[in-house]
Amino acid sequence: MSKFYLTSAIPYVNASPHIGHAQEFVYTDVIKRFQILKGKKVTYLCGADENGLKIVQAAEKANQSPQLFCDIHQKEFLDLAQKLDVEFNIWQRGTDRDRHFLASQKLWQLCDQNGDIYKKSYTGLYCIGCETFYTEDELDKKGECFEHPGKKLEKVSEENYFFRLSKYQKFLKELVINDCLRIIPEIRKKEALSFINNGLKDFSVSRSKKRAKNWGVPVPNNPNQIIYVWFDALNIYQSGIGFGWNEKLYKIWSPQDVMVIGKGILRFHAIYWPAILKSAGLKLPKNLFIHGYLTVDGQKMSKTLGNVVDPIEMIKKYRGADPLRYYLLREIPSYSDGDFSERRFKELYNADLANGLGNLVSRVAKLCETSKLDFSSIDLKIFKSIKSNRVLNEIEPLLENFKFDNALERIWKSIKGLDAYIDRERPWEKTAREAKKRLEVMVKGSKAVVSLLEIGYALQPFLPETSRKILEQFSAPKIKFESPLFPRIK
Repeated sequence: MSKFYLTSAIPYVNASPHIGHAQEFVYTDVIKRFQILKGKKVTYLCGADENGLKIVQAAEKANQSPQLFCDIHQKEFLDLAQKLDVEFNIWQRGTDRDRHFLASQKLWQLCDQNGDIYKKSYTGLYCIGCETFYTEDELDKKGECFEHPGKKLEKVSEENYFFRLSKYQKFLKELVINDCLRIIPEIRKKEALSFINNGLKDFSVSRSKKRAKNWGVPVPNNPNQIIYVWFDALNIYQSGIGFGWNEKLYKIWSPQDVMVIGKGILRFHAIYWPAILKSAGLKLPKNLFIHGYLTVDGQKMSKTLGNVVDPIEMIKKYRGADPLRYYLLREIPSYSDGDFSERRFKELYNADLANGLGNLVSRVAKLCETSKLDFSSIDLKIFKSIKSNRVLNEIEPLLENFKFDNALERIWKSIKGLDAYIDRERPWEKTAREAKKRLEVMVKGSKAVVSLLEIGYALQPFLPETSRKILEQFSAPKIKFESPLFPRIK
């Protein structure tokens, strides 16, 4: 059984999770479940980014120690994942001294031994939100960071360590052009190449102990410096699978087969991370899937506007995780920005889930119960295989390219097709004898139950709870009508 190592971006825990975090968790979970269907042994790693200056500031505001603050708030992300029916195989925290501190110091030492870390004095504009320095030409017309408009950058002067990113310009360009690191979608690949072609500059990889407020991983052999958050945080992808503390485990899972991130952190994952790994002599990630951002009712999410959507509240309000998972996967374009609207959520729920899939399941179940036929002869094994399951086979290339919205569109085409077939046959309008014969052909012959089982297995990566219910109901020898999967929202 071949391995598949999957990661999503490591969230900062300075604020509660929002709908954007739910989107990324669900996207990555779909990839994981699909690879398991393909027979892969999958490990999905995420974790808590806890060592930045904004963590310290958030803790101070809450009148808590940074460690207590992180201990409390990292649990919110685990709680969200659980409620979304998302399981992390590994949850690696940045404050883990036994594993992560050792791993980050080892990575530093490997890059240092290769001559890629040096010390110099520097003055620059620092965005605490991004935890990175920017040059003036990287800012908007107001001199503000594009990711955090309205927040003034801090002018910082200090002596710290730098990584020789400029040394890897040719290597990174060839890596991206030749798809040795496959970046999806194409527009993000072009962005990465544009950034490389503009000339790569060495970047800071440490902060003074004083400015970092003594919070984070100490630089090896220099206790007055703290490893800068991106060098440290990106290494969570390795510290969680054994790097620095269990080399046997690390060799099994390295490298990352797919990284899932939002578009705002492209440069760190497409450029900084491969360069650091190359410097350290370590294996490079294979694929990088970059999704867009979510707006809410057409506006950027903002605490000031009061439009930050709590995904846990949506799960409570709308009967479980699957309706929210469906909206994020079907309504939001996989490759670009999308909008979250509760009004649209209700429309999609009623149209696709209640009137579409839910109504179809009820119709077929009622026909099966009316027929009083025995369905134990149906071979369920054929629906589990991608090759023999017609629907799974058709969505496989879409999922390989992370086109979740298109894959669900294809599944719903099958749902509508089966609905139309039942409408054409209309056995309830026949005489009793004709109806019985027609039902036997419909539900047991080759169409209704078989098609629903194909759909049920194909839905496993997307709507796991709904899929489980469909497969349990239609795998029984005697299929019975049950309560609707998705009661309509009035």
